[in-house]
Amino acid sequence: MADITKHAPIGFGGRNLISDFKIHFSLFRTKTTVAIAYGFGFMFVFIAVTIFLPFTLSPPNSSSPCFTSIFAASTSSTSSSSSSPSFFSYLNAHNSSPTEDNVRSLNPTMRQYNFNKEPPVEVLKPTSTSVLHSEYRNTAISNFTSESNKGSSDVKNHTQIADRLEFLKENLTQTDKVEYLKTNQSTIGGTNHSNTKGKKNGDRGFTENGLIKNLTSSDDLINSLMKCNFYDGNWVKDDSYPLYKPGSCSLIDEQFNCFLNGRPDNDYQRMKWKPKACTLPRLNGSHMLEMLIGKRLVFVGDSLNRNMWESLICILRNSVKDQSKVYEQQGRHNFRTKASFSFIFEDYNCTVEFFVTPFLVQEWDVDNKNGTKKETLRLDIIERSADHYKNADIIVFNTGHWWTHEKTSKGEDYYQEGSHVYKELNVLEAFRKALTTWGRWIDANVNPMKTLLFFRGYSASHFSGGQWNSGGQCDHETEPIKNDTYLTPYPPKMTVLENVLKGMKTRVTYLNVTTMTDYRKDGHPSIYRKQNYSEEEKRSPLSFQDCSHWCLPGVPDAWNEILYAELLVNQKQRQKRHQD
Repeated sequence: MADITKHAPIGFGGRNLISDFKIHFSLFRTKTTVAIAYGFGFMFVFIAVTIFLPFTLSPPNSSSPCFTSIFAASTSSTSSSSSSPSFFSYLNAHNSSPTEDNVRSLNPTMRQYNFNKEPPVEVLKPTSTSVLHSEYRNTAISNFTSESNKGSSDVKNHTQIADRLEFLKENLTQTDKVEYLKTNQSTIGGTNHSNTKGKKNGDRGFTENGLIKNLTSSDDLINSLMKCNFYDGNWVKDDSYPLYKPGSCSLIDEQFNCFLNGRPDNDYQRMKWKPKACTLPRLNGSHMLEMLIGKRLVFVGDSLNRNMWESLICILRNSVKDQSKVYEQQGRHNFRTKASFSFIFEDYNCTVEFFVTPFLVQEWDVDNKNGTKKETLRLDIIERSADHYKNADIIVFNTGHWWTHEKTSKGEDYYQEGSHVYKELNVLEAFRKALTTWGRWIDANVNPMKTLLFFRGYSASHFSGGQWNSGGQCDHETEPIKNDTYLTPYPPKMTVLENVLKGMKTRVTYLNVTTMTDYRKDGHPSIYRKQNYSEEEKRSPLSFQDCSHWCLPGVPDAWNEILYAELLVNQKQRQKRHQD
C-alpha cells in the first residue's frame, strides 16, 4: 500500500472517482488505528507512573503527600526523619500551611531554640575600678552547669511553641534600634503553671525552659546588654512605672511603705534607671518566675537587702493570678526580726528567701571580768545560718551599713579573731578581714557548678544635718541629684570589696549600685517611715527620719531589674559558650 500511495498520479485523469475514494479511505483508516493505539499506550504509562512514583519515593510506612493531595486521603503522614524526601513531598511542604519548623526556615532571623540542653553558666568577676565594665562581663564565663538541668523541658507540642512565639511577638518592640521587653505581664500565653506544681527541685533549671529563650530571641537586645555597663547611667522619668501599684502589696514593711504612710508626692515611684549604652528590659515577673521554677533565690545581708527582697517579692507576686498560692513558709507578715524568711511560689515550686545577717560574719560575746557579757564581732567565723543557704541556686549577698555605726566605726574592744579581742582596729581593716573570711567560705563551701553568686554594693544614704541617730533629715527632697558634682566620693569599703572579690577563686557578679543610688536623695522614707509615732517622735518628728532605706515602690525595684538583666546576659553567654 505504501507503493500505491507513493506512485499514485495526481489529479483525476485516467481514473474514476470511486477508485480514488477507496484508495484514500484505506489510508485514513490505517492512520487512525495507529494513533488510537499510541494514545492508549501513553495513557496507560502515565497512569502507571502517576500511581507508582509517589509510593516509591515516599518515606517507608507513609502515604505519599502528593497522592494524598490528589485523592484527599485523610490518613497520610510524612516522616520527618526521612533522609531522602521525595520531590513531591518537597512541593507539598512549600504549598502547605507553615508549621513551627518551616516558619523558622522562612524567617532566618528567628532564633532556633533548644529546650532540652543548657550550656554552662558564667559568674562575673568585678573589675579593679569602681564600675563593672562591659568587656569583663563579656569574657567572664565560668563552668557553671546546673545539676538540675538534667530534666526535660515542659514544651511538648507545637501548640505551646506557637503560643510562646505569639507571646514573644506581643512583648517585643523597637526603641532606638534596641528591642526590649514591654510592660509587666500577669500571665504567660500558652503556659500552664499548674503543671510545675510538685516538681522536684531541679526538674527545670532557672533557664531550662522555652520562655526565656523566646523572650531573649532579639540579638539586638542581648548583645546591647552584653556590651553595656549597667551602672553608668541616669534616672529618667517613665510614667509606665512603678512595676506594681502603690499600696497593692501588703507584704511591704511599714518602714518602706511611704505611700500608705502618707507621702504626698509620687514622682519618686516613676523613675527608671537608664544606662547610657543600653536600655534595661522591664522586669517581667511572670518570666522571672519561669526562670526560677524549682529553684531557691536567696538574699543574705542587712535591712537594705531586705528592702531589695521585699521589692522582688511584690513584683513576682503581682504577676501571679492566684496570690493565695504565694505565702511566707511560716505564715509571718513581720520581717524586721533577726531570722530567716522564705516566700513560697506554689505554682512554680520555687522560693525567694532572706537571711538576716548584717555583717556576714558571726556576732559573738565574751565574758567580762565582772561576769557580764560583752558583744564582739568574730571576723574569722562565717555567720551562723550559712549552711542553710550554701546550696541555693542564686544568692545575693550584701553588707555595709552596719559598718558605719558608732561601735563598728570606732573599733574599740569590739573586733575579735580567735580568743583575741582587738583593743582598737581600723574599720576598713576589720571590713577587709570579715569579707576575706566570707570569700574563703564561699570558695570552700559553695559549688560554682550549681550556684550563681551576686554581691550587691553599698547603697548611699542622704542624711543632711546629722546621721540616722542624730537628727539627720531628707524629708524635703523630691527630685534626684542631676549634677554629678554633688555626688559623694566612691566609698573606700567598696574598693576593699572589689579587691576581695578579685582574690577569690569563685566568680561573683558585682551589682555596683552605689553611684546610681547616690543620685536618689528623693527616694528615702524620711518622715514617712511609719503611721503611728510615739509621743517623743510627735514632739519632734523631723528628728526621726530614715534616709538610708528606700520607699517601695522605688529604688530597689531598679536593683531587681539589673539582677534580671544580669540573668539574661548570663543566659546568652551560656548559649554562646555551648555553641562554641
